[in-house]
Amino acid sequence: MFANAYLPVFVGTQILSPMWIGTENAIFTYNIRNKSRGRSLKTFEQPLSMEEEAGYLEIMHGEDKEAAHRAHQILIERNLRLVAHVAKKYVGCGEDMEDLISIGTIGLIKAVNTFKAEKGSRLATYAARCIDNELLMMFRTRKKITREISLYEPIGTDKEGNEINLLDICVQEQGDIVEDMDTAAKIRCLSRLINEKLDSREQQIIKLRYGVLGGGSGDSEMTQRDIGKLLGISRSYVSRIEKKALGKLKVGLEETKLY
Repeated sequence: MFANAYLPVFVGTQILSPMWIGTENAIFTYNIRNKSRGRSLKTFEQPLSMEEEAGYLEIMHGEDKEAAHRAHQILIERNLRLVAHVAKKYVGCGEDMEDLISIGTIGLIKAVNTFKAEKGSRLATYAARCIDNELLMMFRTRKKITREISLYEPIGTDKEGNEINLLDICVQEQGDIVEDMDTAAKIRCLSRLINEKLDSREQQIIKLRYGVLGGGSGDSEMTQRDIGKLLGISRSYVSRIEKKALGKLKVGLEETKLY
């Protein structure tokens, strides 16, 4: 049986593999952090093959709780390289790499717990989005807290001895790398959703209507009337298709939790 072929390699490991997100995840990510301390991408476990991944997913959802526990653990450990790869994008944003891996691992755990193989995608593809989302949520939360603290934190005094803070001397908006990454992630997500959720006619109308993603006509926004003339259909029909397509995209964006 598949389980006997692969699972014994990991018998006796000390790392927990919780099937829910809660207190045990703090223990899990703490242990992951200790394991990954000082390690490069090359020293993480190699990713599973498609056959191994499918086998472990099947075991994880099986009736044997002990085997399911170990399969869940293996799926996480063998995807830690992916966590480190995604986390590398955020190096330079003021967070330690080990902290990024800890937070990213929470996203990986969520991905393993909620992945549905019947949808046809690989676990790694789905997990990369979950890891990215978890890191972005962390940065958005910390950015709000840091901004509230740092803007009002005293940084010195003026010539008259009055205490001044950063807010007093800010004269222009500075670029925000986290916001830039957040925006880029949302654009990638929208592009993917347009291709996955909409049929060809809906894609064409959305791209023409909003001048995005290579819709043609110089990539400038077009009115519903102009689109109708271009496609040989009525303005009201264009409006109905646009409304339906936007509804699909709204649902897709809500599911990604990026908005």
